[in-house]
Amino acid sequence: MNPCVFIIFSLLLLLLVTATASQLEGDDRNMKKCLDKERDALLLFKAPLHDPNDTLSTWRADQHDCCKWNGVTCNTQTGHVTGLDIRNHDLGGEISHSLLNLTYLNTLALSFNSFNGTIPTFIGSLSQLTYLDLSENSLYGTIPPEFGNLTNLQELHLDSVGRCRVEKVGWLSHLSQLEVLVMDGVSLSKANHWVDVISSLPKLSWLSLQRCELSQVMYPYSSFLNSSSSSIVKLFLNDNNLTSSMYRWLSPLTTNNLLSLDLSGNMLDGIPKYFGNLCSLEYLLFNNNSAVVKFPDFLNNLSGCTSLSLQSLYAPESQFTGSLSDDIQKFSSLSSLDLSHNHLNGSIGEKLWELPMLEIVIVSFNNLTVPSTHHLSNISYVKYLDLSSCKLLGPRFPKWVQTLKNLNRLDLSNTGISDTIPLEFWDMWSSQLEYLNLSFNNINGKVPDLLSNFAEYSVIDLSSNNFTGQIPKLSSALATLDLSRNKFSGGISFICQIVDGWLEYLDLSHNSLIGQLPDCLWHFKYLRVLNLGHNNLFGSLPPSIGSLIQLQVLYLYDNNFSGELPLSLKNCTSLISLNLGANKFSYNVPVWIGENLSGLYVLILRSNNFFGTIPLKLCQLASLQILDMSMNNLHGTIPSCLSNLTSMVHQGTFSQDEEIQISYLPGPYVDHAMIEWQGDEREFFSTLKLLKSIDLGLCGPPLTKKCPGDEESESPPIIGKSEDDGEDTDELWGWFYIGGGMGFATGFWMACGALLLNRRGRHAFFQFYDYVKMVVFTANLQKARQT
Repeated sequence: MNPCVFIIFSLLLLLLVTATASQLEGDDRNMKKCLDKERDALLLFKAPLHDPNDTLSTWRADQHDCCKWNGVTCNTQTGHVTGLDIRNHDLGGEISHSLLNLTYLNTLALSFNSFNGTIPTFIGSLSQLTYLDLSENSLYGTIPPEFGNLTNLQELHLDSVGRCRVEKVGWLSHLSQLEVLVMDGVSLSKANHWVDVISSLPKLSWLSLQRCELSQVMYPYSSFLNSSSSSIVKLFLNDNNLTSSMYRWLSPLTTNNLLSLDLSGNMLDGIPKYFGNLCSLEYLLFNNNSAVVKFPDFLNNLSGCTSLSLQSLYAPESQFTGSLSDDIQKFSSLSSLDLSHNHLNGSIGEKLWELPMLEIVIVSFNNLTVPSTHHLSNISYVKYLDLSSCKLLGPRFPKWVQTLKNLNRLDLSNTGISDTIPLEFWDMWSSQLEYLNLSFNNINGKVPDLLSNFAEYSVIDLSSNNFTGQIPKLSSALATLDLSRNKFSGGISFICQIVDGWLEYLDLSHNSLIGQLPDCLWHFKYLRVLNLGHNNLFGSLPPSIGSLIQLQVLYLYDNNFSGELPLSLKNCTSLISLNLGANKFSYNVPVWIGENLSGLYVLILRSNNFFGTIPLKLCQLASLQILDMSMNNLHGTIPSCLSNLTSMVHQGTFSQDEEIQISYLPGPYVDHAMIEWQGDEREFFSTLKLLKSIDLGLCGPPLTKKCPGDEESESPPIIGKSEDDGEDTDELWGWFYIGGGMGFATGFWMACGALLLNRRGRHAFFQFYDYVKMVVFTANLQKARQT
């Protein structure tokens, strides 16, 4: 570049930077800082609050410009505070009256905190408010009718605000600018004519009244209600115990403006005919209704113009009966259909698959049958198919599934498949599948390598089948892998190839795997559940097991692992369930289990070769509910400090904060364990958290079980014993029995004589006897209830 040009360019650039800085400085000078009165009001608001996260740390008297405080918004021209948004900060305390001094406030958002007390009536004096959100707090009492003075209000959020109610709903009619009203959990049981008031709000487009006790309202509407005035677009009335009588007052709120309607969690036995004329309805939620509904009638009542607009029908866990009617073909816009957990029967015909926009089909847990052959030509849109617990007629593997080119979620679990899977099936969806569940079938054969079929955070569940051969190579993108209860063989070195992945759940239990656990577990920094139980694995646990710092469940039951537990295992401080039973572990029970694994609620070390005494540090496991150290070589006394295991005597289960959370499982993880129960070994699943058990394999008197070495010491040899000693011994025992019998008889009649002759003593004795019987009966009853 020419030197002159370079100098000119540099000068121009310097001039531009200087001008920009001056302009910014001028703009900053022109911006008004907050007023002292309003800054002081905010400090007074903060003063009594509990702020555990120090969210309001910038709110300080020495920071004069409150417009720069966290959550505070100001008008740049006047300096007045116009917005206060401190949602989701776990703040606690009462809402201070000092907010009255923020007379220009138009936004007040205090949701997802722990504010308590009654809802302040002074909020009704903040006449400039357009947005008010008090939801998810711990407030109580009546919603102040003074809120009717907030005539500029556009959004009012009072959902889950606490134990609140509305006595009279008339104040709402003054909020003519209101567009969004959310009052979930607020009792409206005494709010007569609430439908009239809601219908009078000309701009209301979003109304949510979930869990509002609407079924208890005696007069929800008046006879002269105008039925054509509603502007509601989204309406949520779920969980109100409503019956079909509600459709009389629902009609005025459901016009052709309505796009989304939620009626779930009620007691509705169908829908009225006028639902078929809601020509804009796109989303209908009808799940968890407790009354029986005939599904063909349900579809028929929607078969007007609604059938052309409806995009999603979500109705799992209702009481639908009947068949999946061919009327489904009328719903040409339908993209999502969930009818799972109902009582539908009959066959799924081809009419369903002919819907041109269909993407999600969930019809699991019904009595439906699915032909293993379909002649499908227009099914390429389907991305999510769940036929779990339906019955595939065949029982061949349904080859028509391979026509679903866009599929990313497939569930064919428990569908009666008894077949091998075509090799081309595994190559259908390169890097596309997010969820594949073929569990609880009778599928056999080998599984090819699956290195490129799955998207990130994907789930594979092939459990409870008859797959054979070695476990295939798998993608590092997996989040959940369940190959349990099959016939896989060979080693498990394949896990070393899963590098830098997202695996949270790995279950290889109930197979025929052999070999050692490879020392490469540092790859699994997100692993929460590792289950290798019921295999033929052997050797010592590798030191890298201590790198599983997120691990919550370690299940190695019924293998041939041996040696000492690695010291690195104490780093797994997130463990809540540790099951190492039925192996060959030896040495002392580690002290660090009690010191480092304080969150354990299950500790099973039974049927190993541990020796020594029971460490006192185990008494520190305050959350422990199941302790099994039986069938080892332990000796010594039982630590009296086991009384510190307080969870053993408390009702309920371990803390909900310690629940095992697996991000990508379709449902919650259910922990399980083999427990010695009433002489039998049983596997507990969903009831495991309710079980309280201590099993130590105790031996020696007064138990009938003899300790090792008792047989030798029971009859010590007598020096100088002759052949005649047997007769002397018999004679000695004879005199012993005679003397003992006489002593017993004498003592018995002395006691009985005293009771017969002493009236007061006799009454006291039998009162004590009745008391003992009562105590024993009560103890047995409590034991039975706990069991």
